This record gives sequence, C-alpha cells and structure tokens, in this order.
Amino acid sequence: FLVNKIVKMFLLFFLLQFFSNSSSSKDDGQGMVLIKPKIKLFLGRTKENQAKKSDWKSYEVKPFYIDITPITNKAFESFVKDKRYISEAERFQWSFVFDMFVPDQIKSQVEQRVKGAEWWIPVEGAYWKAPKGPSSSVKDRQNHPAVHISYNDAVEYCTWRGARLPSEIEWEFAVRGGLRDQVYPWGNDFQKKRMNIWEGKFPKDNKGRDGYIGAAPVNAFPPQNDYGLYDMVGNVWEWTSTVYGTDPQTQQPQYTLRGGSYVDSVGGEFNHKADVTTRMGNTADAGSDNIGFRCARDVRDPKIEL
Repeated sequence: FLVNKIVKMFLLFFLLQFFSNSSSSKDDGQGMVLIKPKIKLFLGRTKENQAKKSDWKSYEVKPFYIDITPITNKAFESFVKDKRYISEAERFQWSFVFDMFVPDQIKSQVEQRVKGAEWWIPVEGAYWKAPKGPSSSVKDRQNHPAVHISYNDAVEYCTWRGARLPSEIEWEFAVRGGLRDQVYPWGNDFQKKRMNIWEGKFPKDNKGRDGYIGAAPVNAFPPQNDYGLYDMVGNVWEWTSTVYGTDPQTQQPQYTLRGGSYVDSVGGEFNHKADVTTRMGNTADAGSDNIGFRCARDVRDPKIEL
C-alpha cells in the first residue's frame, strides 16, 4: 500500500511539473494551440495562383504549438521587467511610425525619408512602449500587439518563454487552419471585419470600416481559422525564423515576415495583398509600428501531448 501511494505521488508530481512547463517557462499570459498538420502544404499556393506553375513544392512538418494571438504589450512588458530588457529600437533611439500618426511638428523636422515609402517616418523615441513616439504610451493598449519589435527582440522574448519563433513553413500551416489552397484563413471569399487592413485611398485616407485605423487589439476580430488563431493575416507583420534572403545594400541576412499589416490591401492595389501567402523580408534589427511576432515551440512528449 505504501509503495503504491509513493508511486502515485511521484506520478502526480511528474504530471504537475510537465504541465506547468508545457505552455511556457514564464507566465506571460499568452496561450498556445497545438497544430497537428494532416495534409501536405504547397507553400504560397492558392486557388488564385495555382495555375501559374506546375511544380509547386510540398512540405510536411511535425506537430508544434503556436501562440493563439500575436504577443501583446502586456506579455512583452512581463519579459522586459523580468529580464530588464532594452529593445533595439530603444538602443537606436528611434523607429519608423506611419505618417498618419506623427504630429506635424515632428514631421517638419525629418530631413530624410525612405524613397518609395515616404509614409514611414523615423521618429526619435518611438519603441514598443511609446509606439507613436515620446508622447504616446501603451497604458490603454495592453491587449494590442507589441510593435517596433526586431527579429532579435522576438528571439530573445521567445527564448525567455522557453519557446522559439515559428518557421515560415509552420506559420503557413498554422494560418491555413487545415484548409488547402484557400486564399484566406477561413476560405476563398473575402469577409469584412475578419482582419485589420487599409480601407480607402492609401496613404492618406483609411475609412476604417473594420473599426480601426492603425493597429487593433489582438482579439478585435473573431478567430480567423478552425485552429482558433487570431490575427494571422492583417494588423501587424510577424517574424519567422526562416531566412528570406540578403539585404542588397548591407549584405545582412533578411528574415521572413508573414501575414501583412494594417497598411495592406485586399487585392494588392497598394503595398501587399493580405492573404495566407503574404510575405516579405527584413533585416534582424528592423522595426516599425506594424511589426510584431508570436512564438512557437516543439512538442516535448508526444505520448502525453498528442
């Protein structure tokens, strides 16, 4: 009897230890969902573009966990306080803010803008906790995605969580929600108020028919797919661990961002077409008020977790 009791207590202790560590090593309030891919992925293929080529490469991945939402300001603040972390935008002492949100006084002091993307203003003092510049704060934006986050910042946060960034393949498996070749996470047809994108004449007039002009709370819209994932397409770009290419000017590696943001469009009339295939690359130190991230992690014990 005593032996059986000891064995039961050991098993209970083991299970408590396992499940207390199964979502993350730190309590940041972020939840994860288990993705168990059951079909092959043809990266970037949809019913709209599948006829463009016949040799689409297929991929498979092992089951993995991914955050239900992008990392929020509240969650990122937990990390900053615990690690006393200083983000790259803080160290650089500036970051890019969309023109519409920058006061005229600050804009008048800007001597140089990005050619071809003049709507991005380098604002001194802009970083995750002051997303629009020194006069702004996240006090009333705790459930908004943390932005001005570089790839390096995202890696540091996910490591602190006992997690990692998702690969691009994992990210696309997740966004598709188990569907094959669909344009959006929920299917082929665009649906209003399912994602935060630009609605109006870019870059001066956003009608905000979806309820938002800039970045929105991570749960402002219903889950976008059957996996219960929020905000995969639109709102803010998300870093992945996959190398995109090399920056032609600096020769630094670029990493792949997925999902598009609030400045993108339904049909790609300006910026990027916001759907499950949306992607771009940027260097590891890049950041702006439309770049965030979410974490992923491996399945640690298939016998228990699957």
